[in-house]
Amino acid sequence: MTRARPFGLPLPGTPGPNNAITDVPGVEVGYTTLVSGEGPLRRGEGPVRTGVTALLPRGRDAFLDPCAAGIYSLNGNGEMTGSHWIAETGALTLPVMITNTHAVGAAHRGAIDWALRERPGFQEWMLPVVAETWDGYLNDIGGDHVRPEHAVAAIDAASGGAVEEGSVGGGTGMNCYSFKGGSGTSSRVVSYGSDSYTVGAFVQANFGGRRQLTVCGVPVGADLAADNPIEDDDWLAPPGSGSVIVVVGTDAPLLPGQCTALARRVPLGLARTGAYGAHGSGDIFLAFSTANPGAISGGFPDGEPGYDTLRFVPWNLIDPFYEAVVETVEEAVLNVLLAGRTMIGRDGHRSPALPHDRLKELLTARGVR
Repeated sequence: MTRARPFGLPLPGTPGPNNAITDVPGVEVGYTTLVSGEGPLRRGEGPVRTGVTALLPRGRDAFLDPCAAGIYSLNGNGEMTGSHWIAETGALTLPVMITNTHAVGAAHRGAIDWALRERPGFQEWMLPVVAETWDGYLNDIGGDHVRPEHAVAAIDAASGGAVEEGSVGGGTGMNCYSFKGGSGTSSRVVSYGSDSYTVGAFVQANFGGRRQLTVCGVPVGADLAADNPIEDDDWLAPPGSGSVIVVVGTDAPLLPGQCTALARRVPLGLARTGAYGAHGSGDIFLAFSTANPGAISGGFPDGEPGYDTLRFVPWNLIDPFYEAVVETVEEAVLNVLLAGRTMIGRDGHRSPALPHDRLKELLTARGVR
């Protein structure tokens, strides 16, 4: 798997040991990847190029302990369930699931099934967060191939450490800048006085037209126009259609409103790669803080009323965390593109890999690398 830094891209900031959202202590990522069949589309039979991604902010043992969280939508042609409750309370509970557009219901049911399996006596309401992007160019998206048990399996597979990127999990059938897209991640270490914290981003990238692609400030898209079947063929969607889901996590102590502010910085990182938030794209972002465990109440009230207390970074000292969001999002997208391998899906549709050698030539000619 090729990543942006080993490839030689001069990216700013200091990443964590895995350069992944799992560098945030406690965060785990898991996948279920579904690939089968080839040839003409036969709805309900395939070809299948899809999957489910699960992110556990506090890991499996403390998943009912809410995190401070916030959301932001740059362009709303997409879905993220549970977002209204996050906007209302600033609290995120349960694993975060990412899948294809038509599999939101299955992943939602699966998240609830998993939670009830882990906590059989739990009787309060559950509002899982399930986000989506559309993989219908490569996948039999209407074929009901993602089932609740696949979501359960993705959560069960979640772990810390290195994170696989590219055509895995919910990103399996996705495209990015008309190259093979998918799942990607990155992280930054942020110094804060005598302390240090980690900011990590996870991206499911399914957005952008080829001509928009920019790498380390160099507009390379026009020079990579060859081999562009998604845009050159008589395909139903205009260039740039698609979506991008970004999840930002940190162990820095933040208020829910500060998490929302982090989510609002995600588009700045996407813009560094050439995105502008196309009308046909669902660009929806979530940010959470794993700090202050046990400090955000959830569920029905019990016993004598009390108070919650949150420790947080002062607003006038938050800028380094904003910068980390922008840097991690940019790098996560580049990791997606560099990890991509050519994939052929339904009806022979082909999503080509980003040509590494040609990209090196273009960047070298502009004095980059």
